Amino acid sequence: MLDMTDDGINALVEDLCLAARKASRALAVSSPEAKDQALRLAAQRLRDRTAELVEANAADVRDVEAAGKSGAFVDRLRLTPERVEAVAVALEEIAELPHPLGRTLASTTRPNGLVVDRVAVPIGVIGMIYESRPNVGADAGALCLKSGNAVILRGGSESARSTEVIVGALQEGIAQAGLPAEVVQKMPTTDRRAVASLLGAVGLVDLVIPRGGKGLVSLVRDQARVPTLLHLDGNCHTYIHAAANPEKAAAIVKNAKLRRTGVCGATESLVIDRSMLAHLPLIIDGLDGCELRGDEAAQAADPRVGEANEIDWSTEYLEAVLSIKTVDGLDEALQHIATHSSSHTDAIVTEDEDAATRFLADVDSAVVMHNASTQFSDGGEFGMGAEIGIATGRIHARGPVGLEQLTTFKYTVRGTGQIRP
Repeated sequence: MLDMTDDGINALVEDLCLAARKASRALAVSSPEAKDQALRLAAQRLRDRTAELVEANAADVRDVEAAGKSGAFVDRLRLTPERVEAVAVALEEIAELPHPLGRTLASTTRPNGLVVDRVAVPIGVIGMIYESRPNVGADAGALCLKSGNAVILRGGSESARSTEVIVGALQEGIAQAGLPAEVVQKMPTTDRRAVASLLGAVGLVDLVIPRGGKGLVSLVRDQARVPTLLHLDGNCHTYIHAAANPEKAAAIVKNAKLRRTGVCGATESLVIDRSMLAHLPLIIDGLDGCELRGDEAAQAADPRVGEANEIDWSTEYLEAVLSIKTVDGLDEALQHIATHSSSHTDAIVTEDEDAATRFLADVDSAVVMHNASTQFSDGGEFGMGAEIGIATGRIHARGPVGLEQLTTFKYTVRGTGQIRP
């Protein structure tokens, strides 16, 4: 039985971190082939345990539905046999990716003959704190394994049963490949004091990555004493420029908003040039079932648009709700996005290359797009395989966080007997 006193929680976290540190050292010197084999074996164990995982997930889903959680929340949590297979395939795809460790990032030969190389190495021990999506644990475990890092997973209480099975399958595959199972560990308690202890584990944890809503990310940002890689909310914009093709715009907006409303790359705000309002009904025709909240001009252009308030411009809905803001040209669109975007992903739809070029240059978000759905903001769609999240900060990593972003570097210096004068 777990000791749930403050001292007991701190001791639990310390033990997890020490085991992770030991495992990370063994992993850092293991062969690329062993890591890939572990991923393939873990994928097979997930497949073998599909029925068990779906049953555990169904119990998680029943609890959150009884608690009155939104449909988007339930969708993020739900696992079907098809989704489990997709998780297993993602593990196998990561196994096929190039290994990120040992890459020479830069090399220079000094006048005295010293050869200085900057080489990619693991970060070490990573804490991953996430909410309702249980597949995040599998993605994080696989990416950390491939990049030579040990990871401690702390999923939301809503997905506790699902996470237990997923981590068990990962550990079985890792151990079967001859690597330490402690490379991937699960926090054995949902007590929030364990999160605080992890965030304060200076010298034991090298990086904490939160993935979830604004409340979770803010908590990590405000309480962490260890380095963090933040994934803020996805208040993503799609801007319909005066030179947009209306049919193309309608198709892009429909996909960007409704393909999956609960993902962070979903468009939450449509920004439209006043000259394009005549085409707003065509765009809205594709948004069946979506609640629309707009300014006065958008309401006048189509009676299906309800009234928006100031809060709507900065809201990540994660459900079938879309705000609509009318602007007078590119300058005003850029200003609106700069004011309200969460710096995640923003897009322009236009056939004007000059306008597109300026938008791509001026919008200060992790991902900026031209004539494409914001839902492409995903590591897999960028050719990176699975990713842990979309980093919206400016330090270390930005945009999809995949294998390369889970490494740091060290300098190696080779000489022939040089001494410094």
